Amino acid sequence: MWISEAFAQDAGKSSGGSDFLTGILPLILIFVVFWFLLIRPQQKRMKEHRALIAAIKKGDEVMTAGGIVGKVIKAAEHSPTVEVEIADNVRVQIARGQIAGLWNPQAMPQPGAAPAPGQQPANDGKPGILKRLFGR
Repeated sequence: MWISEAFAQDAGKSSGGSDFLTGILPLILIFVVFWFLLIRPQQKRMKEHRALIAAIKKGDEVMTAGGIVGKVIKAAEHSPTVEVEIADNVRVQIARGQIAGLWNPQAMPQPGAAPAPGQQPANDGKPGILKRLFGR
């Protein structure tokens, strides 16, 4: 008797349509969030890195992924490597993909130095949100 009542209650429901949409909608939403937060920014960084590597020319100072800084001596356009001088008369061949970026020590802030005019320091003297919330 109990089993037949259970089947009878389920007989009025339609199968398929809205259940499928309700089930797949969260997955689509998660994919969209991942796309905008993870995949798209990474593709943008990769595109910028490829453009940087393609634009390397003789005389540029570069930093490798291993942290070696040197001056580019030879950089053929279609060559997979560049020749970098890391010290006086010390030249090494470096794969273009291992170049992390251009090296510009003047652009990096010196410790204890005042910020440039027009730039706001990271901590502008205002209490942070945690201090305002918790009062510590």
